[in-house]
Amino acid sequence: MSDISEIRMQVMWNRLISVVEEQALTLLRTAFSTSVRESGDLSAGVFDPRGQMLAQAVTGTPGHVNTMAEAVLHFMNEIPRETMFEGDTYVTNDPWLGTGHLHDITMVSPSFLNGELVAFFACTAHVVDVGGRGFGADGKSVYEEGIQIPIMKFAEKGKVNFDLVRILRANVREPNQVIGDFYSLAACNEVGHRRLVDMMKEIGLASLDGLGEFIFSRTRDAMVERIKAMPKGSWSNALVTDGYDKPVKLAATVTVRDAGVEVDFTGTDPMSRWGINCPIIYSKAYACYALKCVVAPDIPNNAASLAFFTVSSPVNILNAVRPAPVALRHIFGHMVPDLVLGAIAKAMPGKILAEGAGALWNIHISVRPVSGGSGRRAEVLMFNSGGMGARPGLDGLSATAFPSGVHTMPIEATEHTGPIVIWRKELRPDSGGDGEFRGGLGQVIEIEAIEGHEFDFSAMFDRVNHPAHGRNGGGPGVAGVVRLDDGTQMRPKGWQHVPAGRRLILQLPGGGGYGDPSKRSTEARANDRSKEYISENGK
Repeated sequence: MSDISEIRMQVMWNRLISVVEEQALTLLRTAFSTSVRESGDLSAGVFDPRGQMLAQAVTGTPGHVNTMAEAVLHFMNEIPRETMFEGDTYVTNDPWLGTGHLHDITMVSPSFLNGELVAFFACTAHVVDVGGRGFGADGKSVYEEGIQIPIMKFAEKGKVNFDLVRILRANVREPNQVIGDFYSLAACNEVGHRRLVDMMKEIGLASLDGLGEFIFSRTRDAMVERIKAMPKGSWSNALVTDGYDKPVKLAATVTVRDAGVEVDFTGTDPMSRWGINCPIIYSKAYACYALKCVVAPDIPNNAASLAFFTVSSPVNILNAVRPAPVALRHIFGHMVPDLVLGAIAKAMPGKILAEGAGALWNIHISVRPVSGGSGRRAEVLMFNSGGMGARPGLDGLSATAFPSGVHTMPIEATEHTGPIVIWRKELRPDSGGDGEFRGGLGQVIEIEAIEGHEFDFSAMFDRVNHPAHGRNGGGPGVAGVVRLDDGTQMRPKGWQHVPAGRRLILQLPGGGGYGDPSKRSTEARANDRSKEYISENGK
């Protein structure tokens, strides 16, 4: 390829990235749910006509992006090419064909230019409610967890399927928010389609074949080079998590060969009877993300780079099969990177961060007036983060959502969605593991219903009984705590009640430390004290 052709391809590649970024921003700007609008719990991407992901938006979570990369192929298998038309939009929330649980809505839209199929656009977002028991671990099967939407058409030739809209409205607690998000997702893909067509017409492209080959060939070459430089062999790791009513062991073996990297979850505990199971599509998404962070963090995430990673597992809690309850699949999915990175740390000592809080501390609040009173009912969803593990050479980041990457919701936005008050939201001193480099801090959050109201909440927490481990001699992070302001201890998972006048206090876990604590500099310790990251009695 000539220098001019190379430059032209780079320019088109940058234009393609701008297309998917505008696609994602459309969803952020128009979404009804705070989890999407404020936290960026979404994904957006463009695919070639064979269903291979060409590019993803930077905005988005690995769990959504990497499952979406596989989900488009499922849509293509279910909807024959001859029944795809301009103006179509397809939808599903099938946990095994989409993103792992019912609360995530995935939409795929074909993109036509001059009557020819040139691409697919896909996007995903977490909606506030899908009916059933609500967002929580208490379901005994997926049938209890909410409405299931098989892969089907949300719109055909631009005409919305209003029968589906009516069914949705009758089955969810917040119909205006949920249906609004469906239209936002459809608009997200439509904007991507329009921008792509504009780009192709401007440049004079009839298809994306040449650009796709440029993207994939360079990605493949770069991945081969990176994997070639890695040590070869197999390494195993296991970690124990809180589970629902008993601890759960997660296990993984990582094998590095010249052809790629394999992850096997053999040894992981069996499926649970509670809604904490994880379909393999989601476990795979986060395993690939962990590998990508180590192998090639600067190489684009697309079909070519993901092809170097394979994930396998017998049926277990990380490879749950229908009809297992999977509402809280994110908890163990978010633990998968620590699990995989723990194995890689044995192959690449001195280069891998310590364990962190891992799973988001999501909380779903169902607030209502006290019996006989008047007021407002609402469903409120909050995303909160504990501390990251310390890194080789750097302290861990505090109250940061690794590996999910979502933003913490602003208090003002959360209080706007329902009759609750967030009295306190601050970093939790002394929660980061000690070490040459300190683990990131958790946070303390204090929640109360406004006067005359009470609430139930779905706890979706981990690292309460099994804190994050340090690495290379670093100390563990401090475990999380769930309690009321009168000292009543609450469970880390499941629906529970907070009476009127009581406050729920969440103390989020900290990340593990890295390296020998005796090697932490006096300047770093003085800085910790001056910023009250550690108390006077802390180390």
